[in-house]
Amino acid sequence: MTTYKETFGKLNRAALIPFFVIGDPDFETSLSVVKSAIDAGADVLELGIPFSDPIADGPTIQKADIRALNAGMTVRKALDFIKRVTDYKSIPIGLLVYYNLVYQYGTEKFLKDFKAAGGSSVLVADLSIDDSDEIAGPAKEAGLETVFMITPVTTDERAERIAEKTTGFIYTVSLLGVTGERASLSNMVKPLVTKLKTLTDVPVCVGFGVSSPQHAKAIAAAGADGVIIGSRIVKMIEDNLNDKQKMQSEISVFITQVKSVLE
Repeated sequence: MTTYKETFGKLNRAALIPFFVIGDPDFETSLSVVKSAIDAGADVLELGIPFSDPIADGPTIQKADIRALNAGMTVRKALDFIKRVTDYKSIPIGLLVYYNLVYQYGTEKFLKDFKAAGGSSVLVADLSIDDSDEIAGPAKEAGLETVFMITPVTTDERAERIAEKTTGFIYTVSLLGVTGERASLSNMVKPLVTKLKTLTDVPVCVGFGVSSPQHAKAIAAAGADGVIIGSRIVKMIEDNLNDKQKMQSEISVFITQVKSVLE
């Protein structure tokens, strides 16, 4: 398995990492959209399994979760979805999931099945570093990398602990609050990335509030190894539910635009 560190190193630039809720607005449309994102130049995918109580997410992704759940998405179907994606193209896939879904499925079985589907890493959004052993050991045994979050208020001591447990990349939350589009990039990004780069050599990727090619360019300039864009893309799905061709087109154009500023 190619590690994130190896993947980012080969790019020699910040990786473009779009986020999608699996099954939004339905299985086949979601699959087509994700394939379009790959074709447009996504370097890595961050996929979320829809959950009824996504505490880290703002209204845009909450609504996407509801659409996907209403369309019948389940954990097993999500794993099948991931297999369909990796059958289309071998691309690193990071999974963002909430712990209840993993626990109910069976932690070891979930991680093994995700790996078998072609997964690369797992981020359990509501599992703190204090409880990381619930995931870290089984993930390693399954052959998966681990991803943990660091926020602008994470202390240096805690950040070092998180970095020690992280084998994939650090998901750097750019602002205080939940996911969602923002008109301007948080002024916390550059100092946070700079600090993390002094604490660890684990790759650093930035997400939350990243809404434009200009934001992506600034994050790359700050030294980040990857740029994660979620709500801006998910909103394009929401805005074009009645025109799926336009939905795919807008997302493809946006990803192409972001990719161009990173190269």
